[in-house]
Amino acid sequence: MELFSEYFKKDTLFSRIDARVKLLAAMVLLAMVLSYKGFAFPLLMALLCLFFCIKMRIPLRVFILRFSEPLFIAAVVLLLKFLFSGEEVLFSINIMGARITGHKDGLMDGLQIASRIWGAVSVVAVLGLSTPFNEFMAGLSWLRVPKGFIEILMFAYRYIFVLFEDAMVIYNSQKNRLGYSNVRRGLSSFGVLAGSLTLKALEHSQNVTVAMVQRGYDGNMPILKHKPFRASEILFSALFLIVMGFAWSI
Repeated sequence: MELFSEYFKKDTLFSRIDARVKLLAAMVLLAMVLSYKGFAFPLLMALLCLFFCIKMRIPLRVFILRFSEPLFIAAVVLLLKFLFSGEEVLFSINIMGARITGHKDGLMDGLQIASRIWGAVSVVAVLGLSTPFNEFMAGLSWLRVPKGFIEILMFAYRYIFVLFEDAMVIYNSQKNRLGYSNVRRGLSSFGVLAGSLTLKALEHSQNVTVAMVQRGYDGNMPILKHKPFRASEILFSALFLIVMGFAWSI
């Protein structure tokens, strides 16, 4: 569960910045990354976010898990655009009777899309890795995100850990009984595991609903309250966005 851990989100320069300021800055940076015509600025943003992650001392395992899936998607998009899109042929070879053709314009389009994916994911990753979950929810509340959506996020985050513990108990029991000794038994055991977790999730949701209604829950959560803005954070964020805007316009 190190991927969901909060310990590396504390006592750093980025974690002390108000979550609302980081959310607003992240939205502006995302708009810049997605609207840039080319791949230089998104790659610059990705490298800058990588530097921020290093400064925050993010564990290597967490870093790899956060970036592996979007990087794989970006690589697949780049490969598909390079091989199956475009008109300007860069090379063409025959492999076992199949003709493989690479296109220069397809490669450029693929690099542009892949760099946007990498840059956007990097911005979101830095935001998530530097912001404790409760502060992130408070920031979303300040941005007028519907309360029902925030409640669902908070309960889902809370019960990730509960369901993970239940899953480990069931998995270890199945493993001790040779439930994963071959492919067929493994698939059957996995189906039982998934079904059991679904039933446990429904049971937990009903118990939480009854408990909160009995305690007079009215939809207001004290943890969604926020402190006044600090002028130094706003000034620093504004200067940073101005510099990034200048780089975007080049």
